[in-house]
Amino acid sequence: MIAVVYSGSNNADWRLAEKDRIIATFKTGGINPYFDDEKRIIQLLSKNINLIHHAEEIKRIYFFGAGASSPELKAVVYNALSAFFKNGKVTVGHDIDAAAIACCKNSPGIVCICDSGSNGAWYNGKKVSPNNYGLGYILADEGSGNWLGRQLIKGFMSQTLPENILKKFVQRYDLDRKTLLEKVYRQKHPALFLSSFTEFFVDNVEDNYISDIIKNGFRIMVNTYLLPLHDEHPDAFLYFAGSVAASFQNHLYEAAADAKLKIANVIKEPINNLLTYYSSKN
Repeated sequence: MIAVVYSGSNNADWRLAEKDRIIATFKTGGINPYFDDEKRIIQLLSKNINLIHHAEEIKRIYFFGAGASSPELKAVVYNALSAFFKNGKVTVGHDIDAAAIACCKNSPGIVCICDSGSNGAWYNGKKVSPNNYGLGYILADEGSGNWLGRQLIKGFMSQTLPENILKKFVQRYDLDRKTLLEKVYRQKHPALFLSSFTEFFVDNVEDNYISDIIKNGFRIMVNTYLLPLHDEHPDAFLYFAGSVAASFQNHLYEAAADAKLKIANVIKEPINNLLTYYSSKN
């Protein structure tokens, strides 16, 4: 049996499979070594009935997640998974690696994640080339869920939201200035809090103010990540993965077209393509 995992900071998607048969499909809390140590990861795994029941049967674990970007951070996840799945061989990769495999398989392409965070990279069909992107929610993540949340909160705090959007925001969220500052600057995992406002954008996407924020975020993302990669690889196909990219595809295609880029495909959840890819290897 194999386990394939694709984790953001909010949630982790799991698929357990044996040959061509899916044994279990479920979610756990997100696993991110920037936030979670080995003990916390093992505790999270130990609370899931599917994992408890099948732990000894699983022989290969393919984990890809946000934050697993360096040998030291990958080791945190690797050690925790190895301790829990005592009979399994563990592979740990970054979420951009998963997006590349899910979108391109063994073909080259420019890959961009736009989910709770954002990132972009060149994939040569075997591995992702290192770059200076993926700087996280404070320094980067343009166009992502937490970037959208920042724009909405800034508008509320600076009293620049249009009246109709302000009314909807107040009705939906019981938040004041003090609470917002506390959640962003003092509580744990502010990026998760910021990205939680993505649904507000989904529900109000037809509003011009909301639509303009989404378009602007995608334009910045395209200019920051994709144009430099396209200049290096002008003939490459362009792929997107992530719920924010999938939820606002019209805005995304418009931003790409403005930059004279063509998108080959957008997938919401890489996990199913990853499962297909690794099932064929086992």
